[in-house]
Amino acid sequence: MRVTVTGASGLIGGGLIAALLARGEEVTVLSRDPDRVSSRLPAGVQAQRWEPLSEPAPTVALQGRHAVVHLAGEPVAQRWSERARQAIRDSRILGTRNLVAGLSALAPDARPRVLVSSSAIGYYGTTHGAEPIDEEAPPGDDFLAQVCAAWEAEARAAEAADLGVRTVQVRTGVVLDRAGGALAKMLPAFRLGIGGPVAGGRQYVAWIHRDDVLGMMLAALADERFTGPINASAPEPVTNREFSHALGRALHRPAFMPVPGAALRVLYGDMAEIVTTGVRAVPARALVLGYEFAHPRLDEALRAALG
Repeated sequence: MRVTVTGASGLIGGGLIAALLARGEEVTVLSRDPDRVSSRLPAGVQAQRWEPLSEPAPTVALQGRHAVVHLAGEPVAQRWSERARQAIRDSRILGTRNLVAGLSALAPDARPRVLVSSSAIGYYGTTHGAEPIDEEAPPGDDFLAQVCAAWEAEARAAEAADLGVRTVQVRTGVVLDRAGGALAKMLPAFRLGIGGPVAGGRQYVAWIHRDDVLGMMLAALADERFTGPINASAPEPVTNREFSHALGRALHRPAFMPVPGAALRVLYGDMAEIVTTGVRAVPARALVLGYEFAHPRLDEALRAALG
């Protein structure tokens, strides 16, 4: 299989490329700075230049490929200034639109068969409380939910009759990996024994080990039954309090120091909402399709993520 990947330098991108290469696949990367990215890529991975906000994806990097995995996007975990909001929105909506424009420029017999596009559990918004949420739930009405909804709509344009590309939107939860993401940000405080539940701890955390995000993406590339939205979250979401205590157990540290929601809002502004609320997302579609989780239980997943 020949696969083109965007967002190769992110938390998921590097692992995905390694997994594809281990399976003997051929990988091409799209990047705004291919020279810089090439120095960090494994041998044999090609890098092509692409300015995702201003031009269609280059056909030379798409033609004759079997699949595209689209992971590129401005980091969400930052204070949401107006400039940050615009960057978060444009990187996902315009970037995906320009990727599909590159696909549409190809002849049908040269076009990839599948587009696996990243999305986020934030699609569902922050008002569901303890209600289990599967892929049938509608989008929320907050900033991140509306970005995710528009992002997915741009990806689904590849399914148009004149393109006919199977599309999968992987709605990723909180990824467990000590090298990056939310877990890496939590570790310093928890290792010092000053970690604990956030904003009361009753909100749900839809967590997933990085191996299972990669596993779902690889399954989506190979299995034509994977279409539309897929919740990339473990079968048993937990409350923030339960997550905090499990992380404390994994590190052999106490985890009872509460973190007031107001303190997070001072630090991160509106972005704190995704930490202080959360959603109880469940991977209904993945389970129906027979995906077998490598790390279905939180205690073991945290031990594996922490090495």
